[in-house]
Amino acid sequence: MTDLRELRAGLAAAVRGEVDFGTTARALTTMDASNYRRVPLGVVAPRDADDVAAALSVCRTHGVPVVARGGGTSIAGQATGTGVVLDFTRHMNRLLSLDPRARTAVVQPGLVLDRLQEAAAPHGLRFGPDPSTHSRCTLGGMIGNNSCGSHSVAWGTTADSVRELSVVTAGGERLRPGRGWAGAPAGLRELVDGELARLRTGLPGLPRRISGYAVDALLPEKGADVARSFCGSEGTLGVLTEAVVDLVRAPRARALAVLAYAEEGGAAEAAAGLLPYRPLTVEGMAADLVPSAAGLPRGGAWLFVETGGETAAEARARAEAIVRGADVVDALVVTDPARQRALWRIREDASGTATRMQDGTEAWPGWEDCAVPPARLGAYLRDFRALLASHGLRGAPYGHFGDGCVHVRIDFDLLTGPGVARFRRFSEELADLVVAHGGSLSGEHGDGQARAELLPRMYGAETVALFERVKGVWDPDGLLNPGMLVRPAPLDANLRFSVLPREPVDVAFGYPADGGDFSAAVRRCVGVAKCRTTSVAGPAVMCPSFRATGEEEHSTRGRARLLHEMLAGELVTDGWRSTEVRDALDLCLSCKGCRSDCPVGVDMATYKAEFLHHHYAGRRRPAAHYAMGWLPVWLGWVARTRTAGAVNALASVGPLASVVKRLGGIAGEREIPRVAGETFTRWWRGRRAPSGEGAPVVLWPDTFTEHLSPSVGRAAVRVLESAGLRVVLPPTLRLRGRPPVGDARSRSAARLLAARRGRVCCGLTYVSTGQLDRARTVLRRTLDLLEPVLATDAPLVVLEPSCAAALRTDAPELLHDDPRAAHLAERVLTFAETLERYAPDWTPPRLDRPVTGQTHCHQHAVLGDTADRALRAAAGLTGELSGGCCGLAGDFGFEKGHYDVSVACAEDRLLPSVREAPEDAVVLADGFSCRTQLEQLTGVRGRHLAEVLAAALDGEG
Repeated sequence: MTDLRELRAGLAAAVRGEVDFGTTARALTTMDASNYRRVPLGVVAPRDADDVAAALSVCRTHGVPVVARGGGTSIAGQATGTGVVLDFTRHMNRLLSLDPRARTAVVQPGLVLDRLQEAAAPHGLRFGPDPSTHSRCTLGGMIGNNSCGSHSVAWGTTADSVRELSVVTAGGERLRPGRGWAGAPAGLRELVDGELARLRTGLPGLPRRISGYAVDALLPEKGADVARSFCGSEGTLGVLTEAVVDLVRAPRARALAVLAYAEEGGAAEAAAGLLPYRPLTVEGMAADLVPSAAGLPRGGAWLFVETGGETAAEARARAEAIVRGADVVDALVVTDPARQRALWRIREDASGTATRMQDGTEAWPGWEDCAVPPARLGAYLRDFRALLASHGLRGAPYGHFGDGCVHVRIDFDLLTGPGVARFRRFSEELADLVVAHGGSLSGEHGDGQARAELLPRMYGAETVALFERVKGVWDPDGLLNPGMLVRPAPLDANLRFSVLPREPVDVAFGYPADGGDFSAAVRRCVGVAKCRTTSVAGPAVMCPSFRATGEEEHSTRGRARLLHEMLAGELVTDGWRSTEVRDALDLCLSCKGCRSDCPVGVDMATYKAEFLHHHYAGRRRPAAHYAMGWLPVWLGWVARTRTAGAVNALASVGPLASVVKRLGGIAGEREIPRVAGETFTRWWRGRRAPSGEGAPVVLWPDTFTEHLSPSVGRAAVRVLESAGLRVVLPPTLRLRGRPPVGDARSRSAARLLAARRGRVCCGLTYVSTGQLDRARTVLRRTLDLLEPVLATDAPLVVLEPSCAAALRTDAPELLHDDPRAAHLAERVLTFAETLERYAPDWTPPRLDRPVTGQTHCHQHAVLGDTADRALRAAAGLTGELSGGCCGLAGDFGFEKGHYDVSVACAEDRLLPSVREAPEDAVVLADGFSCRTQLEQLTGVRGRHLAEVLAAALDGEG
């Protein structure tokens, strides 16, 4: 029995890096992107090779196994273990050198692939293999799995790009594996010399044979390459501390030919015939994996064939030659880089989108990447589909058709005994099918626990016994990643779902996409870790807190892992009261970026609200929850008492403001926003009634527009009326019967006496602070007030994106038992959507100026900005808005302790985009938070698009 205190103390004394045996660190590493879960004893983040050797020495003394972990995106379970996990992403994550002349780079195992690509690009170079997880997978993980990616038809597997390695063995020996037996442990050469005949005849010659150990790389005719034989060993032979890798010349220009076929089989059979054209990629996917075929040529399946050249014309000519030589239903050749990236995102997101069938059923890895000879791919896929059908299973194959490698997620039932038994039967039969087609059980992601048990079906017992002997030479004590590749754990053991509750958890939100089951919602996170991307391009948002801190617990995946462990109750034992989960969620900005950017639609903002609702049930909340969660109430009191001037005056007095901020849980660095002297609705009631009998639109007076930024509301009225629309406001009285839609001017004494007074509110501030009972009350009151509006066809125009998103998604999911909430959600339109739908012939004033700023994170995630882009273009506002999140994010950036992260999020995308903009650029920021962040951090005043257009209508530009 391991003494954890002695083990922890020994590691802490021997290692200069972090040693963490806490609940959070362990919970974050229980899983990778596979079906499997193991709870480690602790996590060590070594600083260098000396730390690695020291950690191995301590673990060897205590008989504790060691698992080397990179980005944690492995799909076969090999990045999980019950001993000590070595996390290389924290410190050993550097590019040590890059030699453009020799076309080599020296890397540490924790270096993310994209960082190497960025450093190589200015020299016209790149690392050849590029898995779809290139923005977060590490070079160490790629070497451990012998990863490939979409360009393997041109540049091979990771093993083809490895020149020399630095390795520490379990016994503490430091080796430099390379060619000509360099760095071989004692006994390895003798073992190979005695098995030459088996190595020459017993291993299939496939470009994507990743299963088992690459012992045949040690044959004399193959250069006795110890480094190559180490690739794909999944951390079971030694611990990698450094690698010398080869780089390839990147083509100066690329073109993408998208070839459409009637069905998947036709695409699969055509793939091998395209290889003589020497393409860079031949990727395949079918219609059942594509949420929308928009942008793709008509067909039922597609091949993505990339070509390169010294010029765009040369690349295009090669792509067009492929189109002419292919027998296709339809085709498309794309040379624009932005459009190519958009198309590639469809393919790269498949590892996530494939986890849900089109009807919402869950699908899982396990048979993610079998490979067969490319010429047999069509026949194999037909047999594979038939095998699925015979077991009553479904899956959507896709992947590297040019290499005969197929990825697929299958709707296994891994929650019940009969379902797991079927999983085993299917796995055994599929292994036999792959072998019958001359294939490899793994063509990219390694064997891990998912397939290692079945290796005798592929290689035979004697070759597998040889693998065990190889393991014994490198790691005689079985210390490194036990249960993987050799002497494996059963493929149906350690399933991560087995620890989750069988009955649905009592929750507040409806989780309609997950059948009302919170456990199913948490299961959405399969670990592909797109949220761990350290830089984002275009409109993407996820995950700003991870980019600010670099900590796994502040990624969407990390938070989902902690919620999973909370539900499991084994490691996180205090359920909804968990401080570990609370602390991880504390820096979640509730930006909702994961709702759209996560390939499987994890919605951490909703999960956070749910958790806070339960965590603080019956308990005192943080002061900020009262100060900012109840903001609509406090501002309403200020408006009714007409004390805005006094409030602003007091807030401007430093000592008084400091006291207020301290009592309200507000960051001391923040300025308290000024309250408007005249609310929007008071201005509305005092204005001359407009003329015109256009279509009525109901303008939503959200809390921010009403009390803090009424100029936005006034501008929206100016623009909407100039477009011929009749603007009215929601009722403020609940009257008996259903009067027509009013404009907040009713003066009937009799009706007033019989009415209930109130104001509409989206409940956003209550939802974001997890005060869900209060949010329900507020939303039901809003629905009561809106009944006369909902009885008409009038749209609800919501100017604040966060409020519009709350009405579109939070309201119907929180009031899932009230059909009026869904009816309301259908009526909600943004400012630009209203003009597009209800004033399609209106022409906005021309500004002919560039724009800068940021698309609101909730707009990106929930509402979309297609109408906004069209409106900006019609007004001559050119350029793109940045993605990301402003970092203020409603109450988040105001809360004490959040200021530094809030600023870091703003510095990620928003502030640089504004600083780098032309002097005459219009700074657009539709959200009150975005405008406040800009003003407080830079002194720049951002404007809502309505304000910009209204000023132009009035000749102010």
